[in-house]
Amino acid sequence: MNHKDSYTLVAGGAGFLGSHLCKKLLSQGNKVICLDNLYTGDKSNLSEIIDLDEFIFLNQDIVDEININLPINGIYNLACPASPVHYQKDPIYTLRVCFEGALNLLKLANNLSVPIFQASTSEIYGDPLQHPQKIDYWGNVNPIGIRSCYDEGKRVAETLFFDYQRVFDTDIRVGRIFNTYGPNMDIDDGRVVSNFIVQALEGKPITIYGDGGQSRSFCYVDDLIEAFILMMSNEKKLSGPYNLGNPKEFTVKDLAEKVIEMTDSSSEIVYLDLPSDDPTRRKPDILNTEKDLSWNPKVELEEGLELTIKYFRNII
Repeated sequence: MNHKDSYTLVAGGAGFLGSHLCKKLLSQGNKVICLDNLYTGDKSNLSEIIDLDEFIFLNQDIVDEININLPINGIYNLACPASPVHYQKDPIYTLRVCFEGALNLLKLANNLSVPIFQASTSEIYGDPLQHPQKIDYWGNVNPIGIRSCYDEGKRVAETLFFDYQRVFDTDIRVGRIFNTYGPNMDIDDGRVVSNFIVQALEGKPITIYGDGGQSRSFCYVDDLIEAFILMMSNEKKLSGPYNLGNPKEFTVKDLAEKVIEMTDSSSEIVYLDLPSDDPTRRKPDILNTEKDLSWNPKVELEEGLELTIKYFRNII
């Protein structure tokens, strides 16, 4: 099938990552179908592309049966609430999106014989006892905690993807996403980068949960989208899973201080109790990703923060 005559389907395409992916695919000459029920996505993220002839927006939930009567050359599954404030809002629905949604998209990919990418997460490692986290690490996840709907939901989605590969020889690609930030993040999504930037710009106290010593590795969105496309365009059909993130590690307190400095904010840091099951350390081992995909994140934290701060200044 000639890609010029067919569409790439992006489930969750109106969200933070999905909107960036849609724009990148279009810029590379692809036609794109964005499927999103706007549970956490926002059509404003698509304002630059919504009227293009090569772009189609479908308001639909992947939990429902998917019928698309257009030629499709590949599927990206990015559809899922991805921050605690959103995925804990309706945990049963989050689990349904992770399993039933993935199942519906896998059926579609299998019927059409096209590759399908699963946006998995570093959360499948839970609060890791291994550092940095390698792809063969099975994780340390609480199966009955308040984060479990997302952690276990993503874990079962990976199981489903690899079972489809084993049973039906479906062409799957699985990427485990570590903390990502950049423009189009939801102002109220509760993620640490957006939280700190919004609080700093508004002169409100910057809230750190715990003592701020917990670490994260922050990847700028453009680097991550490049990895998605490299995974899907790889002709060796490398299924992964691959860790997708920036291995440079920062403490949450380091991030807060950097944001205050870069926004010239008068905000003070306040410390609150650490939420249940919040990981204390998070850093990807990306040796396999570097070797197989020749991918390395290029955007340094300060450069990425500068672009993200500029975005939030314009919308606050």
